[in-house]
Amino acid sequence: MGGEDARLRAVVSLAQAMAAAHTPRESWRAAALGARCALGGNFAALSVWERELGRLRVLVNAGERAHGEEEFPEDETYPVHQFPEITEFLHERWAGGGEPNAWVETAAAPPEGDVGYCHERVTALRRRGRGCCVVAPIVLHGRAWGELYVARPVGAPVFDAADADFATVLASVAAAGIAQTERLEEVRRLAFTDPLTGLANRRAVDMRLDEAIERHRADDSVVSLVVCDLNGLKRVNDTLGHEVGDRLLERFGSVLSLCGAKLPGALSARLGGDEFCILSVGPDADEVVAVGDELCLRAGELELGEGVACGVASTGDPIGPIVSARRLFRLADAAQYRAKAARSAKPVVAGRDGAVLRLAENPPTPAHDRRRFRGRG
Repeated sequence: MGGEDARLRAVVSLAQAMAAAHTPRESWRAAALGARCALGGNFAALSVWERELGRLRVLVNAGERAHGEEEFPEDETYPVHQFPEITEFLHERWAGGGEPNAWVETAAAPPEGDVGYCHERVTALRRRGRGCCVVAPIVLHGRAWGELYVARPVGAPVFDAADADFATVLASVAAAGIAQTERLEEVRRLAFTDPLTGLANRRAVDMRLDEAIERHRADDSVVSLVVCDLNGLKRVNDTLGHEVGDRLLERFGSVLSLCGAKLPGALSARLGGDEFCILSVGPDADEVVAVGDELCLRAGELELGEGVACGVASTGDPIGPIVSARRLFRLADAAQYRAKAARSAKPVVAGRDGAVLRLAENPPTPAHDRRRFRGRG
């Protein structure tokens, strides 16, 4: 009875840990750690089955990792043909009316003909100093999703049939947690993504910029904004139709994404209408201005539209103290306004063009500027 109570508490603990996760990585880690603890293992991993590539990809390694194992590996994969039991246990057996039950393997080869035996997995156990493992398929939305793997070291008690049954239960709980995380990620994606271009939206920029300004205050990280206005969109919409205008927005969005990728960790976004931006944290101002130069050049080469008006504001330039995200936006806006008024083929940079700082403090009347430089902050 005590053992059943302990396992029930372990199931509840796993469910709660996964429910508290805010990101997929947190969810994967919670699943692996919870299963490792519940089954008395010293190591656990969660892997996803990538059908189209015919492989298992490890998402997280938790616990006592062997040499070369990373917590969140970038490219730890295993071809399914090396693990023939994966196809049977993650697809054929349960799809044919059975259940996706877990199975146990040991570093000692089992009797010939033992169901689920896999030479490659046994070899991996030995190579990593593990004595046994239990493997539980994870089924999500009625399809095989991946596997939960828990191991014990050499010399520890070998997993038994009851452990395998319990691992099956834990895999089911993990599947429910993963499904919840995926739903939250989809909601988050929709909330922070522009549906036409697939870039981040204004809400995402506001959140990231607030975080960036806090980081700037803490460690003086360089925070830069490239704000650009796509010229000629209205003319395209009026003469060729909004479908063609949308195509121009999509193409420029691709150009923006390509250029923004040259700044590590930068966020490329559509703020709305014909206005876009790149938010960069870390790279120096000259790097950001160089990206702005390339952006203007590539936009001018697009088949549609009339290029872009581009403004840059960076804490790496002499623009005065930045006490709020709104002030940096106002400076970038003013630089962009200056570029548009001058029909500049290159970015105008706050702090390098004296008129920008004055313009940010004394913006044009609302009738002439629909954005009013992001308010007064």
